[in-house]
Amino acid sequence: MANTVLGVIGGSGVYDVAGLENARWERVESPWGEPSDSLLTGRLKGVDMLFLPRHGRGHVHSPTSINYRANIDALKRAGATDIISVSACGSLRENLPPGMFVMADQFIDRTHAREKSFFGRGFVAHVSLAHPVCPRLADALDEACAEEGIPHARGGIYLAMEGPQFSTLAESNLYRSWGCDVIGMTAMPEARLAREAELPYAIAAMVTDFDCWHPDHEHVTVEQVVAVLSQNAEKARRLITRVAPKLGPERTPSPLGIEHVLDTAFITAPDKRDPELFAKLDAVAGRMLRKG
Repeated sequence: MANTVLGVIGGSGVYDVAGLENARWERVESPWGEPSDSLLTGRLKGVDMLFLPRHGRGHVHSPTSINYRANIDALKRAGATDIISVSACGSLRENLPPGMFVMADQFIDRTHAREKSFFGRGFVAHVSLAHPVCPRLADALDEACAEEGIPHARGGIYLAMEGPQFSTLAESNLYRSWGCDVIGMTAMPEARLAREAELPYAIAAMVTDFDCWHPDHEHVTVEQVVAVLSQNAEKARRLITRVAPKLGPERTPSPLGIEHVLDTAFITAPDKRDPELFAKLDAVAGRMLRKG
């Protein structure tokens, strides 16, 4: 049975993980460019872990400037078997107030300035994203939140916007009319790329504000967001510490079969595949490429 190597991507305010044994920062080079930062590696509660601060230590990358492909490639290249994301978000629902953690299980992607696939001209592949979140990982997050006493909700739709500006009132109301529950700037294309890399993915979306739709909270300010961010960051560290042993050192495959989504994904004929792109996929799709 394979060992669990838990990859954690930390969002705004979450730049490290407390309690890691043999913790060290390691630089991982990626053919897709520079990842957001080095990886913090170590062992937590008996589980091997890789931690990547999504915005870099000191928060130097905006949601649009993050190199999502390099981040997912670096985690896969370093041995990650599963990915849990913690990500700040705004709430589009009265019953999801600031401080709530939402284990979203669906996404609507409204980003437009980001590279969204490892594949492209010269090597075409299609994977299903009907169910973008692994229920095994979401279950573990749900249970860990309950045990830590963190207010949380299971399931929901995460609207990914481009940013870095917050929504207009018209946009906020439009997304509410679509049935969206939370709004953020980073879950896409992160979840898409994790699926292409055959990495089960789940997210704990940490509510910082009510966006701008709420009549009592019409104007979102950075000061308000940062105040809640610091509180959520501490909850996130407790959550990660609690969730690691739930996954355990011996890995259980995803019930969605995510580890094999590339089995039938490649469309381009072997003799037509672009050699340069083929080489860059050595970590992301290496399992299939080694089969020829």
